[in-house]
Amino acid sequence: QVQLVESGGGKVQAGGSLRLSCAVSGGTFSYYAMGWFRQAPGKEREFVATISWSATNTYYADSVKGRFTVSRDNAKNTVYLQMDSLKPEDTAVYYCAGVLAMAGAAFTTASGFHYWGQGTQVTVSS
Repeated sequence: QVQLVESGGGKVQAGGSLRLSCAVSGGTFSYYAMGWFRQAPGKEREFVATISWSATNTYYADSVKGRFTVSRDNAKNTVYLQMDSLKPEDTAVYYCAGVLAMAGAAFTTASGFHYWGQGTQVTVSS
């Protein structure tokens, strides 16, 4: 059974940084495309970033481009989301997601992913 566990969330002031981690177990992480999504109160879940299993392709939502960086360590079965220059509008529950995929494939929609973590809260105060 594939399990995804996020960590690293918390409270930070605007302009600060956080690094989220998502540890994957029970599957062949090296062949999973991974993604990050977020959901703010009263809003739909939205795409944040994605990375192919080969790490050759990454994509970002326009709202986070230039501030967030997605990366992965296949030896540690972990994907990361480095979040810099955080804004209050980044406040949300952040979810990681994974799917078995071809080397360069990456997905920007929730429907593209099979496995999901339970989320970690990020709160950015002004």
